[in-house]
Amino acid sequence: MYLHRSIESVLNKAIKQTKVVLVMGARQTGKTTVIQNTFPDYNYITLDDENMLTLGKTDPALFFKDQEYPLIIDEVQYAEELFRTIKLITDRNSKKGQIILTGSQTHKLMEAASSMLVGRISILEMSSLSLREIFKVNYNKPFIPTKEYIKERKTHLINYDNLWKRIHRGSMPELLDEERDWEWFYRDYIRTYLERDIRKIINLKDELKFRSFLVSLTARSGQIIVYEDIAKDVGVDIKTVQNWLSIVETSGIVKLIHTYKNNVIKRMIKSPKLYFMDTGLMCYLVGWKTYEQAKNGAMSGNIFETFVVSEIIKSYQNDGKEINDTLFYYRDKDKKEIDLLIVDDGVLHPVEIKSNASVKKDMIKNFSVLKNIKDIEPGRGAVICLSENIVPITEDVDALPIEYI
Repeated sequence: MYLHRSIESVLNKAIKQTKVVLVMGARQTGKTTVIQNTFPDYNYITLDDENMLTLGKTDPALFFKDQEYPLIIDEVQYAEELFRTIKLITDRNSKKGQIILTGSQTHKLMEAASSMLVGRISILEMSSLSLREIFKVNYNKPFIPTKEYIKERKTHLINYDNLWKRIHRGSMPELLDEERDWEWFYRDYIRTYLERDIRKIINLKDELKFRSFLVSLTARSGQIIVYEDIAKDVGVDIKTVQNWLSIVETSGIVKLIHTYKNNVIKRMIKSPKLYFMDTGLMCYLVGWKTYEQAKNGAMSGNIFETFVVSEIIKSYQNDGKEINDTLFYYRDKDKKEIDLLIVDDGVLHPVEIKSNASVKKDMIKNFSVLKNIKDIEPGRGAVICLSENIVPITEDVDALPIEYI
């Protein structure tokens, strides 16, 4: 049975705005399923078909000859040679929404799409299932801890039961089937990712080292990246770590959140924080086979923070919003840190994330640093936690149950 995805409304808007729509995201997130169900009248081609792939790479003009439009091309990252011909096709026809492309993210795919189809393409990013989608919450606005958002979100609340089981199992659509073996799924996922994606991007000589690299990243999810430490763990140089991290990020496996900075701030840490986009994959890589291990282990706080940040990111992606100029974190050289800063219309909203139900005022002690930053306006803040109800901490900060994301 098809589970409706929040991004459907954005897709329907995008095909009315531009001639080409590219939907990118990690493997198994449901890109093909949502597009085929949203646009059942589109002709469909997949480049997983070796014959079509060979034709697309060697003779793009013949590939498109006699095709019926509108058209979906799946897994387009395998044949970036198609983009030049797509440009010619769309230039000959003014109709919007002629071609929908899907692809796992790569540098070359982004470069080809952005350079050859500038002004002709909408690029959307899609991640695995959000809690809103799993619980069929009919609400699709990005999370922001304003009074207006909280009031509106309150009318769509559904209790997120068995939360740690869901955090551990992950958010891949296939795992909604309780009969699907969790360990087998992620074992095959990693094998496919290494064999089909990574080998096509880089000359991977040592799969064990790359897997060790993924495990090293897992142990640092929710933390500031120190490239030297990862390089030492894996046994490679810093340049290799930076290259591999870039690939993992553009593949949709992780997201990097950067420090907020402007012309006034001079004492900020420059390194980004890293977050896995699927906590099930994170738990598998580090070897936590039960949700109790994830919930009670030394990294439970980082897992919970990773889960919350990934859910917030999904709320922006599913509304077609870009996160790079919206979501940040704060840490200065005095070690004062704020987990997340949400920028909205020149206002900074501070957010802390805690994996417990009780709230204390010292959780937000660093929010005051925002008052010393010129050229910005501090906004309403929040502590996202496991409390059952909204708990006011100050006049401008509430503790919010995770259901409000």
